[in-house]
Amino acid sequence: MNKEEIKQGLLFKHEEFIKLFSGMTEKDFMIAINDKWTAGQQLDHIIRSVKPLTQIFLFPSFLIRLVFGKANRPSKDYESLVKKYLSKIEQGGKASGRFVPQTIPFRQRENLTKELFKLINKLVVQVDGFSEEQLDELILPHPLLGKLTLREMLCFTIYHVEHHHAITLRNIEFASRISD
Repeated sequence: MNKEEIKQGLLFKHEEFIKLFSGMTEKDFMIAINDKWTAGQQLDHIIRSVKPLTQIFLFPSFLIRLVFGKANRPSKDYESLVKKYLSKIEQGGKASGRFVPQTIPFRQRENLTKELFKLINKLVVQVDGFSEEQLDELILPHPLLGKLTLREMLCFTIYHVEHHHAITLRNIEFASRISD
């Protein structure tokens, strides 16, 4: 994905996720299937994942290079990155530390969706501060996937919200079927 495709993907996938919450009932927001995260926790997790990126993307490229280093390989394509992530999940990988969401009450739904909207729009603007070459040259650590180029991290962010969107929908549909 080039920079423009990444920016469009970030906006589209996150806006779709946010729309899911706009008409969500409290019951759907709070349902937890098999002790998994509620919809509110899914939302909080995505915010917790995007926020550090908006902080890192404020740094000039030389500082990112100094702190995290430089890639020693080409960026993986989107499909390869998704395959690697799903493989890590199948091996038992899961969120840890600051990426694990707290209990989120329904009354926070609107504020959290607004926060995610602001964060993703900020990130999209920040991406413009980096060249296509810098997206492939600079790296960041990912807690599950290891060192990723900036391009890979942004592509992961697109897939990540899509992944949690699908989980949230599945949980709501499952809860609806068992309550009927």
